[in-house]
Amino acid sequence: MGLISGLFLGIVFGIGLMAGWKHMMQYRSTKRVAKAMDIKLLGSLNRDDLKKICGDNFPDWISFPAFEQVKWLNKQLSKLWPFVAEAAQAVVKESVEPLLEDYRPAGITSLKFNKFSLGTVPPKIEGIRVQSLKQGQITMDIDLRWCGDPSIILGVEALVASIPIQLKDLEVYTVIRVIFQLAEEIPCISAVVIALLSEPKPKIEYILKAVGGSLTALPGVSDMIDDTVQSIVTDMLQWPHRIVVPLGGIPVDISELELRPQGKLTVTVVKANDLKNMEMIGKSDPYAIVYVRPMFKVKTQVIDNNLNPVWNQTFDLIAEDKETQSLTLEVFDKDIGQDKRLGRVKLALNELEAETWMELELRLLSSFDTLKVKDKNDRGSITIKVLYHELNKEEQLAALEEEKKIIEERKKLKEAGVIGSTMDALDGATSLVGSGVGLVGTGVGAGVGLVGSGLGAVGTGLSKAGRFMGRTITGQSSKRSGNTTPVSSVQENGGAKPL
Repeated sequence: MGLISGLFLGIVFGIGLMAGWKHMMQYRSTKRVAKAMDIKLLGSLNRDDLKKICGDNFPDWISFPAFEQVKWLNKQLSKLWPFVAEAAQAVVKESVEPLLEDYRPAGITSLKFNKFSLGTVPPKIEGIRVQSLKQGQITMDIDLRWCGDPSIILGVEALVASIPIQLKDLEVYTVIRVIFQLAEEIPCISAVVIALLSEPKPKIEYILKAVGGSLTALPGVSDMIDDTVQSIVTDMLQWPHRIVVPLGGIPVDISELELRPQGKLTVTVVKANDLKNMEMIGKSDPYAIVYVRPMFKVKTQVIDNNLNPVWNQTFDLIAEDKETQSLTLEVFDKDIGQDKRLGRVKLALNELEAETWMELELRLLSSFDTLKVKDKNDRGSITIKVLYHELNKEEQLAALEEEKKIIEERKKLKEAGVIGSTMDALDGATSLVGSGVGLVGTGVGAGVGLVGSGLGAVGTGLSKAGRFMGRTITGQSSKRSGNTTPVSSVQENGGAKPL
């Protein structure tokens, strides 16, 4: 009886063991087939598909094998960071504070650092790509992510109040391009070019918090700071803009490394239709601001009490890179204190044909960032005529010198109190562009420009005062076409519609 029971249990155990083995092998086979299908599917995905699945924060080495992982470098950076952060704090503060002053919006009278510390968390390098795009140069693209713990407090002063504002939860996602200009003498590098690539678009996120007060004390200050940060990044650091640093004390001509103008835009702001009314009594008093680079804004005259203004004013703007830059148009309502934005739109320059006039009707948006758009109502449209002209070498050099002159003249106007910051838009009366080679035939010289700017400022001040008293006083400065010299990263436009 015991023998029979043992045989029976042995047979049952053997059958169960064989069934379990078969089930396990079938399970492993099914998993291998599923994994192979997943790998095949992932292998067929392109960059856009990966963005949809992973979001904007996936490292570039996932979709670009040319990006090499550098774990060893991150380990060394974590050890060096306390020393690097301490050394870099003073340099960054001294470099960025003048930019904050130059790019601060008109509604803020002072913008500077009360406290600046890079914290203890080092940035992380997700990958590095090294390539040689030009003889005598080495190009390195660095995929950088930084979710640090910096201590940054901005001292913000306005006409109505002043308040310290803390930047919290700072996150930076960008790809830095570093170009080494090679030389035959030690240290074998004569200059370094640094820029942020426009694709993928640099992403800087943070939270603003008032220290010992409330942000409501300065209405709109969050948007002003956001615009200032965005303007500095796009106008100074984002490719094709770059910072050129000579190294090693070797005499070197860096003119070939600097950004040069490529083309001239002739833009006629014709009219706007069906603008949003921002006034409780009467209608908005609209004017338009036009620029490629925020540093070189120009604006039209103000049309009082009209939601369908007609300007027909022409401006000349300079573009440094047609493939990555955009023409930006913003419409504002002239008001006591801070002007209200009625709408804005961008037109990618690569949509334009050289030497061909185009007439476009562009739909205005409340914001370029669709995630921040709260007002879904129609904001009307703006009609422009635009011509893109490719500059020859002589015109490029003339335009480059003209840009430098404009920047210097804007600084003089700022010191004289004619404009609040060097990023303020200039109208026809305050045009500073001279008669460059084929660039600005309608401009005025530097000395005359300063005088005209003064007249324009007086006229604007009288107009504000008259409106405050219930009547309008018109200044005596003459209106004429403004001229400029500009750039910006490509973003979604409001829908260009050829007429």
